[in-house]
Order: sequence, then structure tokens, then C-alpha cells
Amino acid sequence: MYLSNIKLWNFRKYGTAGNTFNLAQPNLDLNFTKGLNVLIGENDSGKTAIIDAIKLVLKTHSYDYIKVEDKDFFNDSKRLRIELTFEDLSDNEAKNFTEWLGWKGIETKPYLKLNYDITRTDKKINPTDVKGGADAEGYMLTAEAKDYFKITYLRPLRDAENELISKRNSRLSQILLGDSAFKGKDRDHELVQMFEGLNENLKNYFKGKKIKFFNKDGGQIEESYTDGKKIKDKIDGYVQQFSDDGILTEFNVSSTELKSILEKFSLFLESERNVGLGTLNRLFMATELLHLNKENWDGLRLGLIEELEAHLHPQAQMQVIEALQKQEKIQLILSTHSPNLASKVKLENLIICNNGKGFPLGKTYTQLEKDNYIYLEKFLDTTKSNLFFAKGVILVEGWAEEILIPSFAKAIGIDLTTKGISVVNIGNVGFQHYANIFLRQNPPHMTIPVVVITDSDIRTYEKQGDIFIEKAAEVIESEKRKKLAEIKAQSTENIQYFPAPEWTLEYSLFKSSKLSDIFKKHAQEIHKKTPWSQNFELELAKKLINKSLKKTEIAYRIAHDLDEEMKNPLLAQSLKLKETDPTDSIFYLIEAIKHVAKV
Repeated sequence: MYLSNIKLWNFRKYGTAGNTFNLAQPNLDLNFTKGLNVLIGENDSGKTAIIDAIKLVLKTHSYDYIKVEDKDFFNDSKRLRIELTFEDLSDNEAKNFTEWLGWKGIETKPYLKLNYDITRTDKKINPTDVKGGADAEGYMLTAEAKDYFKITYLRPLRDAENELISKRNSRLSQILLGDSAFKGKDRDHELVQMFEGLNENLKNYFKGKKIKFFNKDGGQIEESYTDGKKIKDKIDGYVQQFSDDGILTEFNVSSTELKSILEKFSLFLESERNVGLGTLNRLFMATELLHLNKENWDGLRLGLIEELEAHLHPQAQMQVIEALQKQEKIQLILSTHSPNLASKVKLENLIICNNGKGFPLGKTYTQLEKDNYIYLEKFLDTTKSNLFFAKGVILVEGWAEEILIPSFAKAIGIDLTTKGISVVNIGNVGFQHYANIFLRQNPPHMTIPVVVITDSDIRTYEKQGDIFIEKAAEVIESEKRKKLAEIKAQSTENIQYFPAPEWTLEYSLFKSSKLSDIFKKHAQEIHKKTPWSQNFELELAKKLINKSLKKTEIAYRIAHDLDEEMKNPLLAQSLKLKETDPTDSIFYLIEAIKHVAKV
């Protein structure tokens, strides 16, 4: 079985103004996949709330102390509810929950629904318990049924070393006790017999009797020692001075029960002891996988991992997530802030948390087509994966735009970094592959603002053989109106297209009353052998057609000039990009930045 859905009412940030409570309208209704699920999104987007809600209902194998607190209620609401649905139960799993099962579909497949409905007054949170059943109320679960639902949880910034060392109720001992190699073998396990033999030798050592052991060559020998007896005799002498009963002492191993033995175990790497946090973290996760994949278990196999990337360098992150994606028998729900991980996970396994909602990126939810998924899995690298964690996204088609946009934004008083806005250079004009990530088949729809900045590609010159001929003005204007209308028509509620009114970004800079001089200066400095003075516009057109214009270098120099001018109040005042005329050819850039920044 697996956790297929979570619904939340008034839990943490998942609530509505007025604190209304309607069972038919949960504040979060989120589906999970059977295998890997990765929660992504900006800070405070609700990732941890989802994981904590699951923990509150199911509890953990580590016996963490988990309870509902006042901070778990949305604002001043008096009631919260968490509802979990489980599907794909095998017969062996279903038999453990017969009285709580529901049935659905033509094939009448069983499902199981748990709810945790909690109320509070001004003075206290009212005690309640987890219930199960197909109806909204449900019935109390037994302790045995609850045990089948316990989950594995790895906290953020986890102390892996502390989890793997010997101590009372150590996590390592809990994992080993749950494995078929140890489970149900409290008295007749080989380790118990070994420790009982050790206990007998220990007694004989302090009595001065012969003890049997193997030497380093594997041969069995018998030897007696006097040091142990001397210590025992001294203690016996002191004890007898305190009493007339002739009492004698006996050294003993504290316990030879299997649980006590396993609590004495620590786990290290064979070749190393003093390893770093990242290596220990991987060792700890490997141990937890042993527990999740244990044999002869008819309960839930669910692991929750917060901030999987904790203590892991980028390459290690890649290795770990690739390994986790191969797990077939267990379900994992992870949270991450790492673009490295997001770029490596299949899109179908990602869930974007934003604005109090969860948005799975599987085929049944987005408007991504099959070829979009294939394309993105190939080209959605670490840099582009920043879009998953942004409050706003600017999609551009080249390096020049990526370099210039942040400087343009600063020039009009907007800091994209502070606003949480990512500029994503997709390296071509395949915007729809990326834009469709943010389009849903059904409500709720995403509200993350996305702008697409693209060239109109309406040439003012044409090449005929070796000759460059300027097109008629009326032809250019006609083509512009048609092309710009086509591009803008692709806009939706949260995705807006901003095409350059001129041929390209560079042509728009050349035509701009604000930046034409700066553009021409740097173009001339970079392309010194070009006869710019004869006809600058013609020479620019030639380079655009022949694709010989050094766009990136020109963009870098203009961006540098803009940044320097913004440091100088007098120069900034002379440029006044913020007051750019809407008819200016660079106004589309300013308009796009303002739109995504919501100013």
C-alpha cells in the first residue's frame, strides 16, 4: 500500500481567511505517486507542514515525541483536520484493517482513510485520536493497527553519527530488531549464545579459572589469568568487612537479551573511522533503507526525509537521488531546496509547493505533453531548475538577456534576488517546454508569475546572394503587427509573453533613445574592423543575419555600465530608465520586469 492523498484543513499555512471549515473544501488536496515524491518550492511554501502533518497522524519508528500544538492551527482557528488516504493494498495488508476499509471502483478495490480531527478552546487543545473508515467520522484505531502505519523519518540537519552509535534504544538497534535476521529470536539467536559464552568466560576470568578463546591464527587455546582474580579478591575482602554473611561478588555482563546486545552495536565504515558528516549521512540513509525494505512486513513502507541534501556535496546529492529513484518496494516523500536534486528527479516525481497549494508535475496534472517531458529531462539542468524555487520566473532565450535583465531591473529600482525572481536562460526559443510546467489541466491553477522575453525576429534587411537589401517600411510594420500579436496570444493568466518590438534584443537596444549610444559604443569597440561609420544599421543587420555579432560580450559591457551608473546618482538621474517612454524599443523589458515583480 502507499499514501495516495493528503487533505488538510486549517493546518499551519493551509487555511483560509475567516477560518471557515468545510469538509467538502479542504485547504490542501494533494496526490502522491507510489514511489518517489519530492516537495520543492520557495522557503515557507508549506513543504515541512505537509511532512509534519503525515508524522502527526502516523507517528515514527524512532518513537519521536510528536503532538499537536497551538502553532499547528491556522491563525486563530478552533479546528484542524488531517486526512490521509491509502491505496493499492495487498490482501495481506488489507486483512490488518478489515473494519476500517472502504471500497471503490468497478473492481471494488479496497482503500483506507485515516483522519485526525482536532479542536481547541481558548485554554487547551482537546484530546482526540486517529480514526479510520470510509465515512467522515471514522472509528478508533487499535494500537496494533497503528503500528502498521509507523513511518521512517529523517529530520533536517540530522545527527547521523548519534543515530549509529551504541546507546540505549539506539536507532541502529531498532532497525536491526525489525529485520528478519533478528525479529522474534530473543533467546535463541546466535548472538545471544555468543554473549552467554562471553559471560561465562568473564566470570572465569575474575575467578582465575581457565577460559577458552581463539588466538589470531584461529586456534583454540585455554589460559588462566591472575589479575582478574586479584581485583575480585580485593572487592570480596572489602565486602566481607562490611558484613558477616560471607558474601562473594561475581562479575557479569549486564544483560544477554538480544535487544540489549544490539544496543551495544555501532556502525562505521570498514576502512575509515573519522569520516565527515556527508559520509555518515549516507551511511545512516543506507541503514534506514534496510529497515524500509525489511522482509515479512505487511504494513506501510513510507520514508519521510527533510532536506535530503543536508551535509551532501552536489555530486553526492546526485548519487543519492539516483539510488532512491530505483527503490521499487517503498514510498519516499522528500523535501529539498537543492536545484541539483530537482534537476535529477523525474518531473513526474516533483511537487511544487506555492501559495498554500501543492502542484504535482505528473502527466495527469500539467499541460506538459509527452515530448515536453522528454525534452526537459534532457535539458532541465541545475541552473534552469532554479525556476522551481522562485517567487517569479523570467524565461529568456540567450546569454545576452540573462546578463542584461538583472541590471535593467536594478536601474528601475527592483532587485530580482531580493524579490526571489529567477532569470532562466533556456538557450533557444523552446519556451513552451518550460512554460507548460506552470499550466494545469484543472484548478487550482498556479499563481507564480512567469514572463517570457523573446525576440520578434522580424528582419529589417534581407540577404539576396551577397547583397543586403532593406525591406519596405510598410512590409516591416505589417509583419511586426502580425508576429507580435501571435506571440502575445500565447499568454495565459500567469504566463505572459513580452516580445521585442524590433528584430532582436540588440536591434531594440540600437533603436532605443535611452541606450542606443551605449550599445553603439560597445559594438564599435568590440568589432573594430567593421565599417560602422558608413551605415551602422546596415552593418548591425549584416552581423545579425550572419550570426557574427558578439552579443554576450556587448551585453556584459552594457550591464557593467548600467551597474556603474546606478552607483552614481548623477549618472542614474541622466539615464532615468524608470521613466522610459512606452514607445521606446526597450520598454518591453521594463514592462516584463515590473510584471513579474508585481510592481
